[in-house]
Amino acid sequence: MTCSPDELIEFLRSRRSIRRFKKEKVPMDLIKKILDVARYAPSAHNSQPWRFIVIDDRELLDKLSKMHGGGRPLRNAPQAIVVACDERASPDSYLLDCANATIYVQLAAHALGLGTVWIQTMRNIDDIRKLLDMPDHIVPASILAIGYPDEKPEPRPRIPLDEILCVNKYCLEG
Repeated sequence: MTCSPDELIEFLRSRRSIRRFKKEKVPMDLIKKILDVARYAPSAHNSQPWRFIVIDDRELLDKLSKMHGGGRPLRNAPQAIVVACDERASPDSYLLDCANATIYVQLAAHALGLGTVWIQTMRNIDDIRKLLDMPDHIVPASILAIGYPDEKPEPRPRIPLDEILCVNKYCLEG
């Protein structure tokens, strides 16, 4: 199946953050397919600093869900994917590289009819490292709750393009 550019643009626009999931676990072959796609995310100097941890243990998901308020979707998600970065592989850009991998996971999941929501990790790096037995040079960049959607959220408002676009130099207030 070949998609037109307009269909691809609509696919990108149709991705939503899913916070309610069906109980059914995503088969590991689909998770692997998603993570295989994520390996193709761009990274500085092709450093590929990402490491993926699939979480399907209910106790671990519950502990991660309680680390901060944004983790609540993990309470009902059947699984999660932690995108972790080896900061030694890409010392200047590992977080950006792993942010790219994170969105590739989200888009691949969306293409397969799955839902995700990004959960930030920056305020809980040490707690997550400890919980998941990660060494100090591995930084958890994001956690994605993943599963079959049990909701269909409407699009959220977006700032108009003319309020955020400049050409050649910064042109906005603030």
